Amino acid sequence: MKLSELSNTSLRILSSIAMFAILGLIIALEYYLPQIHAVRWLGVLIVIGAMYETLKCFKNAEHETFNKHAPYFIAFFAWLILTLVSVYFVGARAWIMLWLLMIIVGADVGGWLFGKIFGGDKMWERLSEHKTWAGQIGGILCGTLMSVIFFLCLKPFGNDAMFAVLLGIAISLLSQYGDLTASFIKRCLGVKDFGNLLPGHGGILDRFDGWIYVLPFIWFFIR
Repeated sequence: MKLSELSNTSLRILSSIAMFAILGLIIALEYYLPQIHAVRWLGVLIVIGAMYETLKCFKNAEHETFNKHAPYFIAFFAWLILTLVSVYFVGARAWIMLWLLMIIVGADVGGWLFGKIFGGDKMWERLSEHKTWAGQIGGILCGTLMSVIFFLCLKPFGNDAMFAVLLGIAISLLSQYGDLTASFIKRCLGVKDFGNLLPGHGGILDRFDGWIYVLPFIWFFIR
């Protein structure tokens, strides 16, 4: 069977398996060879890839479309540059990146699950037809739960469990609004995805848009 003959769900599952395999390799490298900072450089490569996809979309946009929304596009790309700087510094602390990953994945899964189960009113249908208020609440709950689980296992903040809860809420919200921001830019560009590198997911930025506000926030927080 050819790759093009697989369903979108099958492609999504296969690419997710591949991403988790890469993540496992990076974690192993970080554990056995911490001096090479594998997590930091993976993060840098991901953001650079997202920036390349964004520039490619800008280049392919119609002249009139680009001029109409130019302030948004310029601000968005400037923010991606800030995200690149942020991931370089935050990525040096692998445990923080693992904690953020758990929260963002939890928020993503929780948002999808609660949205499917409860449905309800759309948040901003013009930006994303699938985002609901129930999904946002579910994302916050599941993301915060992941933060608390990480705290209970490693206790990176001493005994201050409330700190883990508050940061879990903040990061869950920021990840969801990163997703909405990327959706807004795609709507302005008139595209469904930023790219097609990750079958079933779209481009790099389509998969990692939840990080664009989180990383600068954490960098500012830990400075």
